Amino acid sequence: QVQLVESGGGLVQAGGSLRLSCVASTRTFNKNTMGWFRQAPGKEREFVAAISWVADNSYYADFVQGRFFVSRDNAKNTVYLQMMNLKPEDTAVYYCAARKMLETISRSPQKFDYWGQGTQVTVSS
Repeated sequence: QVQLVESGGGLVQAGGSLRLSCVASTRTFNKNTMGWFRQAPGKEREFVAAISWVADNSYYADFVQGRFFVSRDNAKNTVYLQMMNLKPEDTAVYYCAARKMLETISRSPQKFDYWGQGTQVTVSS
């Protein structure tokens, strides 16, 4: 079982930046693909970004448009989501997720096995 704890959310003005962090309680973190998803009120959970355990290969949603950057620090069992030039439409609960060990990178939330509780990001106009 992998436990994930997100932090770093908050209220920011449009154009501002936030960095989300997610700490994973697993000894196999360096072999887990990690992902970030978000869910706005009344909407389905959607893919934001993912980073593989293989050579730090990463995927991004189209709406990111170069504003977000996903990274990981295996020594700290932590994955980050750096978000810049935030827009009001980025307002959502952001979730960290992990696939089981050695699974490949994916954009599908159904492929992720472990989820954090989420952290609220609110962008004011």
